[in-house]
Amino acid sequence: MSTPPGRWSRATVYPDMWVDPAEDPRNTDGVSPDGELATLQDYLADYRLTLLLKCEGLDAAQLARRSVPPSTMSLLGLLRHLAEVERDWRNWITAEPLPRLYGGHDTDFDGAVADQAVVAAAYADLAREQAATDALLADHPDLGERLGARGIAVRELLVHRLEEYARHCGHADLLRECIDGRVGQ
Repeated sequence: MSTPPGRWSRATVYPDMWVDPAEDPRNTDGVSPDGELATLQDYLADYRLTLLLKCEGLDAAQLARRSVPPSTMSLLGLLRHLAEVERDWRNWITAEPLPRLYGGHDTDFDGAVADQAVVAAAYADLAREQAATDALLADHPDLGERLGARGIAVRELLVHRLEEYARHCGHADLLRECIDGRVGQ
């Protein structure tokens, strides 16, 4: 078994944080957004950025590194999984579902291999799928509106997205610390 990396942080003011508050791109000056929709969107943007921060500065092999057997989880797998999930959420509310991005069950994680082309595609897929879901939901600002065959409320869809990103950002914290010792906040 290899020796785990030492814990470290780029932060100097609060050494248990990812970065110092003044350098954190998720921090904004001023008051929080007004209204429920704006608040949900703001939190979603922060979780999305958090995931990207956890992947920042790693090469293809590090991004593809699996957690612990038998898990297939990796940071690259999380990028691919969240792209797949964004597409799936759109499929809940559209009449013509799109095919899965990566194939069958768990191929988002299984196909997360240490190849720079796979990494580039994962980032591009995630950005494209996020933008498409955001664009679709922008046409439905009423959080109580029910969409799709299941009649899912826009609010439920947004909260579910937040939950998915928040849970996986927790996974990303642990994965990143195992890769190079960098601690999250």
